[in-house]
Formats: sequence, structure tokens, C-alpha cells
Amino acid sequence: MSLTATLERPPAPLRRSTTGLRVGMATGWLSVIVLLPLAAIVWQAADAGPDAFVSAVTSKAALESFRVTVTIATGVTALNLVFGLLIAWVLVRDEFPGKRLVETVIDLPFALPTIVASLVMLALYGPNSPIDVHLQHTGWGVGVALAFVTCPFVVRTVQPVLLEIDREAEEAAASLGAGPGTVFRAVVLPSLAPALLTGAGLAFSRAIGEFGSVVLIGGAIPGKTEVSSQWIRTLIENDDRAGAAAISVVLLTISFTVLLLLRLVGTRVARQEEQTA
Repeated sequence: MSLTATLERPPAPLRRSTTGLRVGMATGWLSVIVLLPLAAIVWQAADAGPDAFVSAVTSKAALESFRVTVTIATGVTALNLVFGLLIAWVLVRDEFPGKRLVETVIDLPFALPTIVASLVMLALYGPNSPIDVHLQHTGWGVGVALAFVTCPFVVRTVQPVLLEIDREAEEAAASLGAGPGTVFRAVVLPSLAPALLTGAGLAFSRAIGEFGSVVLIGGAIPGKTEVSSQWIRTLIENDDRAGAAAISVVLLTISFTVLLLLRLVGTRVARQEEQTA
């Protein structure tokens, strides 16, 4: 080890103390912003007792809202996996006029207030649709609204990974006679799988908790377009805060479970990719 490197490297106790400080600050901020609010909603849901919790989450209205929410969110996530990957591929691999504009548009749902997104959907697919497509008060309308707000999660998760993929492996496979489909399935897709799963988990979690973008286009029709977030609003308006908290806990559990499972699967796929590389 050179003398310069020895002088520039801080002592081990100092490194440990600064690391501990950073970890402590990060943990404290995470606790205040995320963990404490989650603990509060769980406490409120449990405060009324287990019988009230079970009654709230197993009522007919609650089960119908879960069914509508999970069904539409799953379909939207699958759709965004395909088209999110396609958009990311085009932005990384292709050059075309207006590419910078498309890059900006992709991020628009992140910045746009969700109630504005609902107004946009209503203007385009409502009773006075300029394209004569009427999706108000339909599951398709809810799906379109959710696709609008969740698509960037897949695109922005896949895009940086696609940028880092070694093109030489693709060229080598093509030179050996593999077609574009084979090259994509055998070379590109395994490298993208962890990012795709992460993007899918983020999109699904956002979809099952979305409220603003579906409030106008959906109409909250029970058993048809009423998602769980709208049922939560109904419970709050009826002064049933414990019931609203119980539904929220179920949504949090579903979201956390999906994210955890996809993260585990993505990690396993990434390890297998490293072993075969």
C-alpha cells in the first residue's frame, strides 16, 4: 500500500463512527416518514379489536373492492410490463425525431396531480369524448387511468439496466445464427428480468393504492369500478375510521407481500445470471 493511500484513508474507528452516524440518520428519517405512520394505521385498525377488524375486511363491500382492485391492478401491471419494456427499448436503442420530448412525457405522470389525470381521462373517455370512446363508469376506464399513472415505474426501472447491457453478447449470438427473438429471450431478457420484476412490483403497488386518477372516470360503482381506496373514503365519510384503517392494512399487506416476493425472485434470477455469465 502506498504512503499516499495510507495518508488519505481515514482510521478504522473514524470510518465506523461515520458509518454508524449515516445509518442512524437514515434509520431515524425512515422511521419518522414511513415506519411510524404505518405503525399508527396498524394500531388504529387493531384498536377496535380483532372481531371488528375481521368484520371490516370480510364485508361484502370490502371483498368486492378487493376483487376489483387486485383484478384491474394485475391486468394493468401485465400490460405495463409489455409496453413499458417496449418504450424503454425504443428510448435506449432507437433514434428518432422528438426523442427528448418523449423522455419528458414519460415522467409527466410523476409530476401531474392525480386528480388532473382523472380530469384528463374524463375529457378523453367521458360522455363528450372527442374520439367517441366512452369508458366512464367502466372497469376499462379505471384500467386506463391506472395504466397512465403506473407506466413510468416500469420504463424508468428497465431503462438504466438496458443501457448497461453488453451489446457484444447480442452480436455474438446473432453471428452464430440466432434470430432477434432468440437473442432477446436468451441474452437480453435474463439480464432485464430483475428490473422488470421490480418495475412490476412498484406499478402494482401504486395501482392498488391509487385514488385520484380513478375518482372521476370510475364513478365508484360497487362491484364494478369501486376500488379499495374509494371504499376507504366511504368508510371515513361514515365515521368508521377503524374500518378504513383495517382496509388500509390489507392493502399494505398485499403491496408489501408482492414487493417482497418479486424482489426475492428478482434476486434469485440475478444470481443465476451471474453464475451462468
